[in-house]
Amino acid sequence: MAETTPAKPTLLEPEFLRKLEQLSLVSRKLVSGKIRGERRSKKKGISVDFADYRNYVRGDDIRFIDWNIFGRLDKLFLKLFEEEEDLSVYLLLDTSKSMASGDPAKFEYGKKLAAALGYLALTNYDRLAVTAFSAGRTEQLEPIRIKNRVWRLFDYLSSLSCDGPTDLPNSCRDFAIRYARRGIVVLISDFLDPTGYEEALKALLSRRHEVFAIHLMDPEEVDPKYGGHLKLIDSETGEEVEVTLNAKLREVYKKKVAAYVSSLQDYCSSRGIYYLSTRTDFEIERLVLDYLRRVGFVR
Repeated sequence: MAETTPAKPTLLEPEFLRKLEQLSLVSRKLVSGKIRGERRSKKKGISVDFADYRNYVRGDDIRFIDWNIFGRLDKLFLKLFEEEEDLSVYLLLDTSKSMASGDPAKFEYGKKLAAALGYLALTNYDRLAVTAFSAGRTEQLEPIRIKNRVWRLFDYLSSLSCDGPTDLPNSCRDFAIRYARRGIVVLISDFLDPTGYEEALKALLSRRHEVFAIHLMDPEEVDPKYGGHLKLIDSETGEEVEVTLNAKLREVYKKKVAAYVSSLQDYCSSRGIYYLSTRTDFEIERLVLDYLRRVGFVR
């Protein structure tokens, strides 16, 4: 039985999806694998060169039927193109408990961002796989590459929940072992792991993936508005700390956050990892359609 797509995905608005269909993800370093008849950047250029015809077979993509020949011969022929390189796109989404914080929650923002990037990949027939992770737990969406199965991506993302502490190093090592085929890896996380981020990013680079690190931050994490006597509870460990937050301590905190972000950004830059930090109050559409286009991640 043919698979059908629900009329309206729950994560992204239809108008946003229509805009995404005009774009594609861009690899600056690599492409590998072969596919016929779709958009790919070739090793010796970016054009798509016609190669031959063959008889149309039921199930072929009707976009590549040569209607001029049909008009002359009353037969359906499919245009073939030179073999071009297809792209593997891997989305890694942090689902640890710390991602549940924020308004909107970092987790909800991350799911929508993953939905948008995944939709971009499938629109262009890239090979897409998604991994959701926290300590000791991973949930996989096995590779898909057909746009009419995009509902699987949306259903999968909608079904996810936050649970457990963060374990970036082991999660990324497990991913690197599972997916050896080179591709674009987009790591979406708040990077709140007490063990650090270095080993996690090294694991992704060990497979020679092209890595994009997208750092999600709750506005209150960047610039807290609350003050006075507070009880702070670690969302992942449950540890409680009582503090009195005054203006001076708030400034100290903000400087430490800025230093951490700067350190992560410098680490990524020094190793060829593309880094982006965004607050969850920044519109997803603006992030993808404007900012990611300006930095060359999509076009």
